[in-house]
Amino acid sequence: MKPALSIIKIGGNIIGDSTELSRFLSFFKQVSGPKILVHGGGKKASDLSKKLGIETRMINGRRVTDKQALEVAVMVYAGLINKSIVSELQALECNAIGLSGADAGLIKSVQRPVESIDFGFVGDIVSIRTKALQELLQSGLVPVFCALTYDDGGQLLNTNADTIASELAIALSSEYTTTLYYCFEKPGVLADIENDSSVISHINKQSYFSLVREKVIVEGMLPKMENCFHALDHSVHKVCIGNINMLRPNPSTFTTLTL
Repeated sequence: MKPALSIIKIGGNIIGDSTELSRFLSFFKQVSGPKILVHGGGKKASDLSKKLGIETRMINGRRVTDKQALEVAVMVYAGLINKSIVSELQALECNAIGLSGADAGLIKSVQRPVESIDFGFVGDIVSIRTKALQELLQSGLVPVFCALTYDDGGQLLNTNADTIASELAIALSSEYTTTLYYCFEKPGVLADIENDSSVISHINKQSYFSLVREKVIVEGMLPKMENCFHALDHSVHKVCIGNINMLRPNPSTFTTLTL
């Protein structure tokens, strides 16, 4: 029987709230067994860009990353956010190591080709060094990935954090029973976006397509759900979506996705 592995991604609203981030990290520390944390930080990057007089451009919820935007992303994601999270986990006696995809060549991408939209220095993942990651996990370290990867030419690339979490879960599913957690500010996928009590407890592929047709799942939740089912289609055991409380023992409210 394969050992269990938890891969947990946190959203920008948690990162932007120091109290909520501290609560999350205390819950994360208590998650048993090997685990990986993935974070973005788009809101903090946008805040710094504004201070520097750099325009933030978004298309269909995706960040356009020109050279200046990439420099800000590297400073914020790999620097400020990543090292702040790692240091707080160390204070909790959780032996974390902060990483980008470039470190040890762990996550390689290609720059997204220009089709109808030029997203700039944005990466699409092509390979993950699974064995090297296993060695980190087996040594007792907790990898903390920021949303940056690299290509064959050594170019850093801004890469969607949801996708990084999903691809890590897929790559490691041959050696582990992987569960993917997407932590954000809502208690789960909601039947009514205005009502936090309307959590849909379970979604499978059939009910997902129905929810999309009925426009219950729309906008920013669509790419997240696509990542979820892509992971499930590629041997990930289970995907959970909810707020930080789903990491506590015996949580009552969150959404579980299965095939």
